[in-house]
Amino acid sequence: MPAHDVIDLSYPAISSEAASFLGKSHKLFIEGQWQDAQSGARRKVFDPATGKVIAEVADGDQADVDKAVSAARKSFDSGAWRKLSGSEKSKVLWRIGELIDKYSQELAELEVLDEGSPYGIVKDAYVRNSAEHFRYYSGWCTKLNGLSVPVGLAGEWHAYTTHEPVGVVGQIIPWNVPLLMAAWKLAPALAAGCSIVLKPAEDTPLTALRLAAICEEAGLPPGTLNVVTGDGRCGAALVNSPLVDKIAFTGSTATGKAIASAAAKTLKRVTLELGGKSPVIVFPDADLSTAIPGVAQAVMLNSGQACTAGSRLYIHEDVYDDVINGVAEFISEMKLGHGLNRATQIGPLISQRQLGRVSELVRTGVSEGAKVICGASQMDGEGFFYKPTLLANVDHRMTVYREEIFGPVISAMKISNQSLDDLAREANNTEYGLAASIWTQNVTQAHALAARIRAGIIWVNSHNQIDPSLPFGGFKESGIGREMGLSGLEHYTETKSVAVLLKS
Repeated sequence: MPAHDVIDLSYPAISSEAASFLGKSHKLFIEGQWQDAQSGARRKVFDPATGKVIAEVADGDQADVDKAVSAARKSFDSGAWRKLSGSEKSKVLWRIGELIDKYSQELAELEVLDEGSPYGIVKDAYVRNSAEHFRYYSGWCTKLNGLSVPVGLAGEWHAYTTHEPVGVVGQIIPWNVPLLMAAWKLAPALAAGCSIVLKPAEDTPLTALRLAAICEEAGLPPGTLNVVTGDGRCGAALVNSPLVDKIAFTGSTATGKAIASAAAKTLKRVTLELGGKSPVIVFPDADLSTAIPGVAQAVMLNSGQACTAGSRLYIHEDVYDDVINGVAEFISEMKLGHGLNRATQIGPLISQRQLGRVSELVRTGVSEGAKVICGASQMDGEGFFYKPTLLANVDHRMTVYREEIFGPVISAMKISNQSLDDLAREANNTEYGLAASIWTQNVTQAHALAARIRAGIIWVNSHNQIDPSLPFGGFKESGIGREMGLSGLEHYTETKSVAVLLKS
């Protein structure tokens, strides 16, 4: 296979707006005010492509979370946002989307420096989709209708339902695609009328802080959105707070289980978007000119740091060699480098910790019998880079088959003419159930297999395609509840039934 083309890690000068933001003393955003952590503690933020410090933020703790929750509670109870008409809320959410577009270059540069993905993907997909989420949910602000319900009670009744905001919401987002993850959660919660405390990941806090300033500029009332930067102790404080009505979390399954257990003490509403080990199935009639780059990008997007990564690749024996060779050639030619260099096709992992974890999982897979087709090593030099990797001869007993790697690693297996029931049984042979993709020109086969796979989202002849109108979430240990669409909005509401006796 050809050697990886490692491009210069240096990058073009960033915009004056992004440079100005990085140069600020970043604080917590509580009740419409930028405030230092009460302890005065600070936390460094690193560029994963260089390992160098790019900013510092306030390092919040329990006291700061309590203050932010109290501000959100005060905001919600006073109705500063909740009691606005649907059309008034809609205008603010639409304006947030417009401002994200206006500041798209700055946001993209900050996201690249904070998280590492290539600039083109960040600006054209992550930032653009963040704006679209706010515009999509701005439309729902005026459409949260209840029902008039005919009841069978004695007498004459007027019975109806309403959807009311669940209250104060603690939202905890991960370090992969942080701006879009924030938009996924903030937009429906705001559309429903909730007040929020947002806790970004400790590795990637920058765009959450910039988004808070955008929401303020758009006219969101003070206290409606509060942002506390800090480590996992801040998330735990949110989960344990008696003033928080709901937790929305995206992250690891292990942490999601801990949150669910802690939230049970106060019966908080919980939605969890957790891990995945998504199967990708290539049939012999697939259009390989589309399928080969498609199944490669199903994992290489965001350097494999995506819960939907199609990391279990099942290839029919009739096209196995063509797909293996094609995928190996595709990923071996990807250019690694700093995301702000426009030639970069794949960026770094988020941290030295994650780089070590991916390296160890691949070493374990090889020791258990997986065959390295390409990659399987770190890159020399600065930054946290791991070569795009293709492993073959993988089976269900191997660690790389079972565990979510969260890195640029594809585990490939050969299939033959099994029945659809057998294929589905293999695809479902995991504790997860988040996503899957099927590559075939046979529409009947695609629908039949999709019906058998237990996953929350299934793509046919594509992967990792997300739209704000399409519900997203998982079966089994991939989570509870859904993001996006009407389903995502309803998780931020409570249904109230009202029954009026008109005549006995």
